[in-house]
Amino acid sequence: MKYHFIGIGGIGISGLAKYMHYRGHQVSGSDIRESHITHKLEAEGLHVTIPQCAQNIKDPDCVIHSAIIKADNPEVLEAKARGIRVIPRREALLEILHDSKVYAVAGAHGKSTTSAILSELMHGSAIIGAESKAFGSNVRYCNESDVLIFEADESDGSFLNANAYCAIVTNAEPEHMEYYGYDEVLFYGSYKQFIENAPLRILNAEDPFLSSLTCKAERLYPSTDIRNIEYVLIEGEPHTRFELLDLGVFEVWGFGAHIALDAALAILAAMPSVEIETIRARLLDYKGIKKRFDILSDSGDCVIIDDYGHHPTEIKATMEAVKTFAALRGLEGITAIWQPHKYSRTVDNLDAFRTCFEGADRLIILPVWAAGEAVRDIDFATAFAHYDLVQADHLVRVEEALEVYKDDTMAHSLKRGLIVGFGAGDITYQLRGE
Repeated sequence: MKYHFIGIGGIGISGLAKYMHYRGHQVSGSDIRESHITHKLEAEGLHVTIPQCAQNIKDPDCVIHSAIIKADNPEVLEAKARGIRVIPRREALLEILHDSKVYAVAGAHGKSTTSAILSELMHGSAIIGAESKAFGSNVRYCNESDVLIFEADESDGSFLNANAYCAIVTNAEPEHMEYYGYDEVLFYGSYKQFIENAPLRILNAEDPFLSSLTCKAERLYPSTDIRNIEYVLIEGEPHTRFELLDLGVFEVWGFGAHIALDAALAILAAMPSVEIETIRARLLDYKGIKKRFDILSDSGDCVIIDDYGHHPTEIKATMEAVKTFAALRGLEGITAIWQPHKYSRTVDNLDAFRTCFEGADRLIILPVWAAGEAVRDIDFATAFAHYDLVQADHLVRVEEALEVYKDDTMAHSLKRGLIVGFGAGDITYQLRGE
């Protein structure tokens, strides 16, 4: 078939587009601007048009658009005027995933990491919400297996259409509540439906909501099932070593109890179909994912890390890993650079944001990445006055001096120690000087 994807530069839509391309369909797409994602799509043979306009609609059988595309989008209007089927990503999942044995990973935090780890353990196809360093993409296609590891998205309820054979849930912390009308009954009801739709279920049983479920499931109790966690450097790279149940010792790339949790859930999901010693060996193939504790630069006395964390729980977990890494490496001073993502998330979680950067010697706050939301007034100077705080208009490549701050002392200090950037906006490219 011929598919056209509107908003193809998004990580979720790009994953579906690449997967359908690998399966032999003719795929085109459009976005409002070029990006590293659109460039990679074109390099892989997909036709991408910038910007969006009615002329981009040629003769597709179906047009698929991301959740943020509005009804007045020129390509949507053109396709509908010509009688071409137009469906949102959420509905498209029903036909894209219908013939696969889907291992769907959901949760407010850790689902990308768990999905990437599981893809290494099971060697099936994968569509995840971040680029795995092991295979250099957010998609891997294997035509020798019907297994598909899929990162399921609760932000728009689309995880209900994931056709999950196995539902793996890392946690069910309320997030993206604007989609659910701030109705926790609706939010948790959706999670319950996602889990009960799957024949096989792997749950973090210490999550408050997941612990209340009575359905048949494989339950992980991290505080007792995961023991003797150690943080070690292997050839300078961070690894977490841990014991799981009576299965022995495992090692996984990354630092933190949350990494051990993600790996443990993946191990339990893989065990029914993969031998445990094979799992233990394949776990070492996981090399992290782009933008999750992503070490961009390491000059010995200065390490720069990019992290996608944009919720207080995620940032707090990464800060614990950052402190451990800095101590093991003997790095002096931690600078956190935060680009708040969405005004709604920032306001709703402001109290938690105020404390999640604990351990940072300096906090730099960039302007809020609005993600289409209306501007709201937030008094960061008052809320974060307990930090050594700097507010900046933008960031320049940190290892090249950060002259934007007009402060020689700061510029010098930012050439040493550990620098970690947080956010789901364009901070990842600012850190890379792109």
